[in-house]
Amino acid sequence: MQADTTTPTRARLRRERSPEHAAQSRFIPHVQGLRAIAVLFVVLYHFWPARLSGGYVGVDVFFVISGFLITSHLARELVSTGTVKLGQFWARRARRLLPASLLVLLFCALVAASPQLMPTSALPAEIKEIIASTFYVENWYLALNSADYLAHAGDPTTVQHYWSLSLEEQFYVLWPLIMLLAAWVAVKWFRGARLRAAAIAIAAVSVASFVFCVIFTVTDPAPAYFVTFGRMWQFGVGALIALVPVLRVRNAWLSFFIGWAGVLALLYTAFRFDGQTPFPGYMALLPTLGAAAVIAASNTDRWWYPTRILAVRPMRFIGDISYSLYLWHWPLIIIAPSVPFWGLTIYHRVALLGICFLLAWLTKRFVEDPVRSWKPLTTRRPRVTLWASLAAMVLVAGTAAGGWVVNAPSYQQGVQAIQDLRENPPACFGAASVLDPSCAGESADTILPAPGFAGIDKPKDEQCFVQLNDARPVSCEFGSDDADAPQVALIGDSHAFQLLTTFQAIADREGWHLTTYFKGACPWSTTPLATAGSFGAACSDWRAGVADELADREFDVVFTAAIANTPYSAAGFDSVHDAAVAGYQEAWATMTDRGIPVVTVVDNPVWETDPNKCLRTRDTAECAGARADVLVADDPLRDAADGTPEVTLLDFTDAFCDDDTCYPVVGGANVYRDQDHLTVTFADTLAPQFTAALRDAMANHAG
Repeated sequence: MQADTTTPTRARLRRERSPEHAAQSRFIPHVQGLRAIAVLFVVLYHFWPARLSGGYVGVDVFFVISGFLITSHLARELVSTGTVKLGQFWARRARRLLPASLLVLLFCALVAASPQLMPTSALPAEIKEIIASTFYVENWYLALNSADYLAHAGDPTTVQHYWSLSLEEQFYVLWPLIMLLAAWVAVKWFRGARLRAAAIAIAAVSVASFVFCVIFTVTDPAPAYFVTFGRMWQFGVGALIALVPVLRVRNAWLSFFIGWAGVLALLYTAFRFDGQTPFPGYMALLPTLGAAAVIAASNTDRWWYPTRILAVRPMRFIGDISYSLYLWHWPLIIIAPSVPFWGLTIYHRVALLGICFLLAWLTKRFVEDPVRSWKPLTTRRPRVTLWASLAAMVLVAGTAAGGWVVNAPSYQQGVQAIQDLRENPPACFGAASVLDPSCAGESADTILPAPGFAGIDKPKDEQCFVQLNDARPVSCEFGSDDADAPQVALIGDSHAFQLLTTFQAIADREGWHLTTYFKGACPWSTTPLATAGSFGAACSDWRAGVADELADREFDVVFTAAIANTPYSAAGFDSVHDAAVAGYQEAWATMTDRGIPVVTVVDNPVWETDPNKCLRTRDTAECAGARADVLVADDPLRDAADGTPEVTLLDFTDAFCDDDTCYPVVGGANVYRDQDHLTVTFADTLAPQFTAALRDAMANHAG
């Protein structure tokens, strides 16, 4: 009787199973311990960035491990079967990675849609990044939106950490294709030396990727952190250990030496690197080669060898749950400050860390492991797993989009409420409650804008704000077009940009013409930043361009502001503070030497985290901060202005703080939109003082 070809035979089903059946898997205990080091670096860095300033290199360690393990597996399959079954390989990776990943993304989507746990103002960014993470393009989303991973500022989303998972998934798509192409070339032209051809191809790709990484880190460091091709060489380093037997060291003493050297290299980078390290670039060589050295050290003869120490049960346990621990820790860090009755003390952080470990173990035990071996998927063709994965991804993305649909009306109402508040603020509101003598004794019970919407209370003219490596001296013009209108310039970093909407309104009321020059993290000064690479160079170039434009313009007054803790270079000075003071004075002199007055302002307090996270769940009094913790006592702007002719200094410290405490709400006004930038609503309440200072400066200049 003729066989029924439409019904899969058991043999065919076995052939079409996941590729883990193509060759025996090889568990390497000390590599699992290396996973533990990697995830602990990242998690502790995110919990205590000041204590483990270079912990972000844990991600680089993961890349090397993935390159080694995946290439080892692909090489075994290539040798035993002569090919790589792509559908099977991708289905196996989907079963391994997607269940836990999509579970956390679904959790984040539900949290983002909950006004009790997430400010509604953050919803658009959350939804976009959850969808980008669901389809594993988060790294490109961040690169194209000029995110700076190592800058501890702004409000990162609950899924920002998915950039590395996105990059790894892209690696899983590209890597088997590279190896298959190399194997095809080997069979066709080089007598079938498949692994040798694969090693040569991967080495070539890795060298090109490293050169690209070094150059791109110098020219455009923020996106360089995320771009796929700039990271491929790190996977390639691990891959070459898998493909070149001589790189796996079995000699006892040599293995001992390079293994511990690798561990020490990783510890050095974790404690010595920081946000100012030009990374990835050539500096990423140290953690990459350190991880490679640990993997390459293969001898396990003695208990004191790193291969044995890293293979102890606690390290293997952390390595086992490392994937889920990485997934869970970041969303919980972001969400925790908004949870009622949860604080930011050391005890709360340690407790949260324990919760992260518990969730990671539960996810590994009840999600990762069961789905990976779930028979309805493993006994069917790979396309079943892949279509099921796509359906699950669409479900998560749809849930995130549904969160926006549900909350969009509230979001639009919040935006409109802020606009109405700016146009018609209450009496004795904001700074007026402190600075206006007629408001003495007045108090307010409400917080405006509401803590859930303060994040969007910012200037809209972002085209006027130059970021990252952009060195163009972009100027914007506002106010009166009358040729006789007084000319006012507003110059500085984001702490000058936060005043733009307020100054636009002042210019319109007073009949002045306003010209602006803004660049992120680049105050108007002549002192170079301590930031290495192209960012520092772009700041210097922007200042030079602005200086050229100012030289050709006649202004009646110039206003400038800057964040007080800008990282300046101290070269040639006794301290960073002295260097900052000198740089401000030299920049201002280009105006005051021409008789053009300068007005500046002492910087506002800078908080460790956005006060709105506290205000959404706690009484205002509980969200205050100690003056010594949030206010820079020796703001260089104050010392630069002290005694300098033609320079007026404004100091609103008394509006933010009393003798001991600084407040996130003043006179009913919500002061901050994030940890260090003022809401436009509060800045507007300082308009009378800004206006008076500019008038007086222009009057003295005219006199």
